[in-house]
Amino acid sequence: MDENATDHPIAEARANMSDLLASVRLLRVVRFLTSRGKRQAALVPFELGELVEQAGGPDAAAEILRQHLPK
Repeated sequence: MDENATDHPIAEARANMSDLLASVRLLRVVRFLTSRGKRQAALVPFELGELVEQAGGPDAAAEILRQHLPK
């Protein structure tokens, strides 16, 4: 597993889940799970997941973030 890669094929992620989770937790990075090269899901630090929950879910959190991005 490449520690610097952000994208990981799902099959590879299954085999290395402990390492992926440790990198997310310790390095506080986002890891994307891919299928056929397309991002399908993300592993995020739990604090970010809790904030998404508090914002009302992924769609609400995404809208809040979009409002704060430069145009």
